[in-house]
Amino acid sequence: MSEDLDVARRAAREGVRIIKEYRKKGIHIKEKGFHDLVTDADLAAEKAILAVIKKSFPDDDVLAEESADHDSLSTNRTWIIDPIDGTTNFANDFPVYCVSVALWDNRVPKVGVVIEVNRDEEFTAVSGNGAFLNGSKIHVSKTSKTKSGFVATGFPYNDLSLVEPYLRLFRVLMEELQGIRRPGAASYDLCNVACGRFDGFYEYSLHIWDVAAAALIIREAGGIVTDWKGEEGWAFGQRMVAGNQYFHHYLLEKIREHIPEKSRINVG
Repeated sequence: MSEDLDVARRAAREGVRIIKEYRKKGIHIKEKGFHDLVTDADLAAEKAILAVIKKSFPDDDVLAEESADHDSLSTNRTWIIDPIDGTTNFANDFPVYCVSVALWDNRVPKVGVVIEVNRDEEFTAVSGNGAFLNGSKIHVSKTSKTKSGFVATGFPYNDLSLVEPYLRLFRVLMEELQGIRRPGAASYDLCNVACGRFDGFYEYSLHIWDVAAAALIIREAGGIVTDWKGEEGWAFGQRMVAGNQYFHHYLLEKIREHIPEKSRINVG
């Protein structure tokens, strides 16, 4: 896996370089859907990332956010790419956005790299070999008291049908936890769970390229990742809950209590 990780890191770094260039010279923004932005930097970074990967692995499949015409995986080796996770943050010059590059094989994550551009934090993982932040091994938190819990979430801008139950759940968590944050980039939220900054994370309306790398990083850091039923449908079901053992269980139970069953069912 050393060559795969090396290519993933080099590809992600090339994406970071392009993003920084566009941040300096200015960007053009378009709406590609409801509450869904794309910039010329997204497109250029994705092209640069793919060029690095294809040079080393021309026969591998790719699933990249801005060029994908589907949202599914074959059993082939597949590189899953989000050139800018947190595009709305990037478009508004809010400094939380990431490059995410993952390699899956036979629909199983093998390599993950997430780089938060502004802090230059590089999270990496290879299946069975642990998770790392800038070369130092990381682990999920050991927090096991609800009132000490510090969790992250995302707001359901792309699907407003769950707003009311989501807000009811949010209120309960506000009352019971130490704090809740919404940084705006799911891959970074998950990586912050992996390194113990957050104790847990939950969100829906997620896509595979948002989580393909970071979910592996959490699991290699000792954390748990499931869908809202506690099962393995998170990759394409658009519903995820993650955390250390205690907070994964806590969040899953709160979701079950406050989100209607029909809304917990995976989309994919």
